[in-house]
Amino acid sequence: MVGNLPIKKWRSGFIEGVIWSNKRKIMRGGEEEEVEFKTFTLKRSWKDKEQDIWRDEKLNLRRQDVPKLQAILNKIQEELFLSDDGKGDDDE
Repeated sequence: MVGNLPIKKWRSGFIEGVIWSNKRKIMRGGEEEEVEFKTFTLKRSWKDKEQDIWRDEKLNLRRQDVPKLQAILNKIQEELFLSDDGKGDDDE
């Protein structure tokens, strides 16, 4: 791996999304060729009050994971916001 560079970043509160440009050298037709591909990282940060340090969780994914992630997030959203109990985050 030659290295990767962030293309774009988005942040909402403690959630961050980053698209990366990755380059890798491969052999094609007997010659070495550099190819570029994109990946993305989702990160959630929080303050560990016991140890007084910032922590984060990262999930590194590829382009083909986007529709799968969207489908899962849609189902999670339906369950959380359309539940039968009538409670929302403000009621807890």
